[in-house]
Amino acid sequence: MALEIVPIYAALLGVLYLVLSGRAIRARRAARKAIGPLGDTALDRHVRVHANFAEYAPFVLLLLAFAEIRGAPEGLLHIACAGLVFGRVVHAWGVSHEPENFKFRRYGMMATFFALVVAVTLLIASYLFG
Repeated sequence: MALEIVPIYAALLGVLYLVLSGRAIRARRAARKAIGPLGDTALDRHVRVHANFAEYAPFVLLLLAFAEIRGAPEGLLHIACAGLVFGRVVHAWGVSHEPENFKFRRYGMMATFFALVVAVTLLIASYLFG
């Protein structure tokens, strides 16, 4: 089965990853720090936003791709993928700003965990009932 749904969302997240990477690189150059401990609040935020994205997005995308291969309902895949994109954008926005608005961080993580829970549920259900 060819993947038809998850790859477009992966591409959107890839664009976001490029943006976050560029921001982290520019912040490192501006602070003249190649590696930690950083000690620069703005730089620390850019690095953590980038790292947090790298910690969550690939794993959730992989689970969603597996769910799509296993025949998960298209509507649920779109909802979960859109939730992941929304969550990563909102989280990045919230954590990037000083002072931080924790509402954005919280909603971003809630949307990311929603996508993760949907992906895991779809995968497990595909083996139990599929």
